[in-house]
Amino acid sequence: MKTMMVLSDSHGRRRVIEKLSPLFAENDYIVHLGDGASDMREVTEQYPEKVYAVKGNCDFSRGINELVLEAEGVRFLLCHGHAYGVKTDLSRLVAHAKSLGCSVALYGHTHRAAIEEIDGVTCINPGSAGAYSDPSYCYLVVQGEKVVPKIVRL
Repeated sequence: MKTMMVLSDSHGRRRVIEKLSPLFAENDYIVHLGDGASDMREVTEQYPEKVYAVKGNCDFSRGINELVLEAEGVRFLLCHGHAYGVKTDLSRLVAHAKSLGCSVALYGHTHRAAIEEIDGVTCINPGSAGAYSDPSYCYLVVQGEKVVPKIVRL
């Protein structure tokens, strides 16, 4: 069994990340899906072996746009989502995830938490970890091929 904290769209507002910092040690993976990826700098320094961060459309530092992470035999696509038009629909994101052999797509960009299954791909948006109207993150448990996501409101 592996656990994962998934954050996105902190936009320089580190308050939520600081609030969550006691939980980071307890998880196997810590993921930031962009638009504030640099907000994870201190967390990355503390846990370099388990932080995975991708760039969003508002991240202007160096970094990667997307990556594939495998946990317990499950392949996850990690991306911000803006390149796949996620504010309109998830069809391009799902097609890309499938082309990479991923059964789970983790994305941000919309600032709205969502969990939905589309054409065999579980699409998970943790919402915004910034100081917006309803900050949230996703806590994920992976056991074998089973993925159990939970949106946590802050």
